[in-house]
Amino acid sequence: MDLIETLRRPEGKTLEFKRDLSSPDGFKRTVVAFANTAGGTVLIGVEDKTGYVRGVKDPLTLEERVANLISDSISPRLLPDIELINYRESQILAVQIYPSAARPHFLRSAGLDAGTYVRVGSTNRRADPELIAELQRFARGESFDEQPMSHLDSEAIDFRVASESFSSHRKLRRRDLETLRLVTSHQGHKVPTVGGVLLFGRDRLTHFPDAWIQAGRFRGSDKATMIDRAEFKMPLIQAIEAAVEFVEKHVLRGAEIGRLRRRDRWSLPPAAVREAIINAVAHADYSQQGAPIRLVIFDDRLEVENPGLLPFGLTIDDLPLGISKLRNRAIGRVFHELELVEQWGSGVQRMIAACRDSGLAPPVWEEIGNRLRVTLSTEQVGPVAIDSTDRAILDLLDSANGLGTSEIADEINLSSRATRTRLAKLVARGLIREIGTGPKDPKRRYYKANS
Repeated sequence: MDLIETLRRPEGKTLEFKRDLSSPDGFKRTVVAFANTAGGTVLIGVEDKTGYVRGVKDPLTLEERVANLISDSISPRLLPDIELINYRESQILAVQIYPSAARPHFLRSAGLDAGTYVRVGSTNRRADPELIAELQRFARGESFDEQPMSHLDSEAIDFRVASESFSSHRKLRRRDLETLRLVTSHQGHKVPTVGGVLLFGRDRLTHFPDAWIQAGRFRGSDKATMIDRAEFKMPLIQAIEAAVEFVEKHVLRGAEIGRLRRRDRWSLPPAAVREAIINAVAHADYSQQGAPIRLVIFDDRLEVENPGLLPFGLTIDDLPLGISKLRNRAIGRVFHELELVEQWGSGVQRMIAACRDSGLAPPVWEEIGNRLRVTLSTEQVGPVAIDSTDRAILDLLDSANGLGTSEIADEINLSSRATRTRLAKLVARGLIREIGTGPKDPKRRYYKANS
């Protein structure tokens, strides 16, 4: 362990400082929470908040006490790494807890229901029954949205709605519902899964009353004055499109002065907005109840949040690296087939790249209560990244009433494939827009964004 580097970090999801072990209950809760969530390190002999190193007295006795506390107080049994680290004239006890495959762990004295904890930020939170069930599913390698809804039959899924959602990609057959795990066999009968009902259920809001998107636009940077609001309670795939349109309706536009004239552009890149909303729907924990998916627009930012913490084993720092764990596998399969997502984990990196190329601050993720929030800021922190080829495309579209891919390719001396890649990125950044029946329409045409 690099002690100096660790001491520079603030306490958080995977790090806690303890001055001593005079109150062992908090230490035991932290060990349980680390094991259930993403692992972590407890440094004993370091003051909370200040990070001042006080060291420990009689370190060998303390080491034995820590090992016994963990062994005797926590079930299932944990095997941490315990290390004595010299620091100047003192010693620190470092207790390394790894994410456990035997989740959920709990305090034996309190039992499973009252003694299970997870880590949220720098605090330990007692897990409610829904979160305990999620821990148990995770340990079994199961996902909530693949669970059978045994009290329903397969007709609970609206096949017409499902077919319409797939119509621009392929013809959906009824047997495909099983392949996608929207329907499964249970005790000799075909029944819908949670994912099937969430996406295409006839009475999905009866079974999952929070599976919708709430949107609001506020004046300024707080919620004092609401300008507009909307509730998108249609099937989730259509709700995503409606939510994107709501943001596009309200997001402020900035101006870029081109070589000949003013060019309007979105103050938030559409690719980042779209990814934020898709990720919220795909990764929401639908076993929770109490609040829907939310998106809130302020003058200076967009916030999108969904119920559910990060999947167990992940931290906020993992997200920009493309490390991802899919919470809802059935929803994930459908989204992948519908090209709403490409490779899991890549969406976060596309969001970051879109913001960077637009000269904006990178997205910020936070775990707040039992929800995950991503914030996209409209603050300009750098220049918009446009190279000479992109500039040539924009200038072409300035002087033409829409152009096709081959026409643009001829003018900029690139292949059609390379030109399509350029155009897709400009569309994602909101600098141009495309009109056509879909991404594979050979007759689609491109226009400048303010046309």
